Amino acid sequence: MKIAEIREIPTNELVERLETEVTNYKQMLLNHSISPLDNPSQIRQLRRTIARMKGELRQRELNNK
Repeated sequence: MKIAEIREIPTNELVERLETEVTNYKQMLLNHSISPLDNPSQIRQLRRTIARMKGELRQRELNNK
């Protein structure tokens, strides 16, 4: 997910999506440890998406103060 797409999402929905993505990330890591994924770069992409979401949430928090 690109940063422009993340900025369009309302804050409450972004928090929910972030929780979902973190859950997916943990599940993906568990599955990868049991049997290797076909495309392990998905882990990196998901981790970066989570970081972008957290960064945007932090930016909104700082702008609201």
